[in-house]
Amino acid sequence: SPFSVLGEIVVNEVNFVRKCIATDTSQYDLWGKLVCTNFKISFITDDPMPLQKFHYKNLLLGEHDVPLTCIEQIVTVNDTKRKQKVLGPNQKLKFNPTELIIYCKDFRIVRFRFDEAGPESAKKVCLAIAHYSQPTDLQLLFAFEYVGEIYHNPAKKVNGIDPGGGGGSIGSASGQQTPLFETYSDWDREIKRTGASEWRVCSVNEGYMISTCLPEYFVVPSSLADQDLKLYSYSFIGRRMPLWSWNHPNGSALVRMANIKDVLQQRRIDQRICNAITRSHPLRSDVYKSDLDKCLPNIQEIQAAHNKLKQLCVNEPFEETEEKWLSSLENTRWLEYIRSFLKHSAELVYMMECKHVSVVLQEEEGRDLSCLAASLIQVMLDPYFRTIVGFQSLIQKEWVMAGYQFLDRCNHLKRSDKESPLFLMFLDCVWQLLEQYPAAFEFSEMYLTILYDSARISLFGTFLFNCPHQRVKESTEFAISKNIQLGDEKGLKFPCVWDWSLQFTSRDRLLFHNPLYIGKSAPCVQNGAVKTFKRSKKNYSSTLRSVPPALKNGIISEQEFLPRRNSLILKLKPDFLQQTESQSNSMEQYFRDWFAKPVDLHGVILPRISGTQIKLWKLCYFRWVPEAQINHGGSITAFHKVSLLADEVDMLNRNLRQYKSNSSLQGNCSELDQSRMYFRANSLNDTSGAPDFLSSSFPFSPVGNLCRRSILGTPLSKFLSGAKIWLSTETLANED
Repeated sequence: SPFSVLGEIVVNEVNFVRKCIATDTSQYDLWGKLVCTNFKISFITDDPMPLQKFHYKNLLLGEHDVPLTCIEQIVTVNDTKRKQKVLGPNQKLKFNPTELIIYCKDFRIVRFRFDEAGPESAKKVCLAIAHYSQPTDLQLLFAFEYVGEIYHNPAKKVNGIDPGGGGGSIGSASGQQTPLFETYSDWDREIKRTGASEWRVCSVNEGYMISTCLPEYFVVPSSLADQDLKLYSYSFIGRRMPLWSWNHPNGSALVRMANIKDVLQQRRIDQRICNAITRSHPLRSDVYKSDLDKCLPNIQEIQAAHNKLKQLCVNEPFEETEEKWLSSLENTRWLEYIRSFLKHSAELVYMMECKHVSVVLQEEEGRDLSCLAASLIQVMLDPYFRTIVGFQSLIQKEWVMAGYQFLDRCNHLKRSDKESPLFLMFLDCVWQLLEQYPAAFEFSEMYLTILYDSARISLFGTFLFNCPHQRVKESTEFAISKNIQLGDEKGLKFPCVWDWSLQFTSRDRLLFHNPLYIGKSAPCVQNGAVKTFKRSKKNYSSTLRSVPPALKNGIISEQEFLPRRNSLILKLKPDFLQQTESQSNSMEQYFRDWFAKPVDLHGVILPRISGTQIKLWKLCYFRWVPEAQINHGGSITAFHKVSLLADEVDMLNRNLRQYKSNSSLQGNCSELDQSRMYFRANSLNDTSGAPDFLSSSFPFSPVGNLCRRSILGTPLSKFLSGAKIWLSTETLANED
């Protein structure tokens, strides 16, 4: 059944609907039934999908489904009266619609025609979609309906899996769980993992007695007593006391802090906090404070840049963008802001790595820009956060538990004044690093894209709330209203997005794996014994993209190294340090030396931020645009070939272990069948080409996006395919 999710009910439907597929012809259109449920809109058809030979399968969403929380705008059209109306919740529709256009937050545009449908039925389904996609109350989101059914019917499961928890493996043999940082023990393990011996887990906020926007447990300097923390908390905005994020092996700590609102007490409290952080450092090093509000774009600027990017990629007619594509892209400022975050984070990496000082990220409330900056710094410094489980734990620690306002920033309740795509910008920044150092990350760009999509599915509690306290408060109220007995539980237990088995089969989850990733160690066999092969730090990266174009004989040109005299870090003006010419040169020398050396994939990685190095994330922003699709092209072709090679290597290793262990081949055939690659080599002699279904939008289906007329063969399509030479008008005319 297309409506198999527990708690999902059909609200309205209309038959004889035509879903438009191609832009300039109706021959590929599909006929079927348009259905609105309390979870999604669904188009049910028996017609085969044209122009498509592959589509990965989401177990929660069908091929033509759109989650209600992914809908951004609904437009109804009447051709006869030449009218159109943007539908809001509880609005009336005075004309019978002949067409419905749905604009999605992931840049999709879906279009339906009601030429053969009943006019009243078409109107009702449009109004239903508008109403259910724009709820005014948090408890009206589908996740509450789902967990209510789970608690009333505990034997039921979604896709055969129990909800909640940190999720299992995603196709790896380890099956490692993602820590959720909801308990004391998770934080304690992170302290031990990073060697932060002078820090402790604090439970002063247990039951959210101090601050409702902080987690119940967090890490503070051991020298700070609970009584002092309670006293200091009144001086911080939102009572958000300083939060420890991470410790460098040299003892430097990364700390997040909200602004101190009490002006009279500001200097005294600030000094005491900094002294406590200093005492936590083995060298008693100074503390470096970075005011993020002064040196990074604010959330309103980021939202404006995202709107311009969407307008450019989706809404603008091709004729108006073709000749000024690059300048229009620059004018969005999206890539400029990505460069700012990467640059500033790298400069703070320098402070921790080279100057051996602790860094405090200060922001007004400490729950927006600091989420992004703290996460980027840790991705650059700690290879654990470049693994799948590590990256998920990072998001859980620095975003979910630290109080990033997913409900408001993702605009689940259509309060657009608080919307800002900060989480998307973080994923884009990580993609930039992945693009520059592909062998340093365990996950693929498909994983990052699907993770972004999952934030738009209203089933998972991970990306649904503004803070952990809101989840407990709202779910407890909901449980009382539905007569659900919680027992000792703190609120309802929502499904966790890290349990990827709720969305994908084990086979499809293999797409998350990066075939270029080089783990910290790999087993090898010598004289019949399995030993560990440790790679030397002198080994060069396996990718040419990590070598800058200006690198000649180990020397980088003045234009290529990261900092400049007008670097953002010079504007921070920390209290403990007067920036001088020699200190500026010290930073420049650090980056110069780092880029001149071979890349240690298991150490620090730094971004290249020149104009050509920061790119547009095509898979995320262009995947639904049919005109931008490159059949048998794009980065997926390299992904496919490397996957086959990696699978062959894995196969050889398994065969070698099988041979050395003197076991029967039949006895361990299950091990031989194991593969971490989605694309597999059929045999060691397999030389087959790429599958027919590969395109630059893989694994997504770029159909149904009707924002433009066809641009195939035009300069923009050539640019999207990576061509460096623009075609002349005469060449285009000949191709037509």
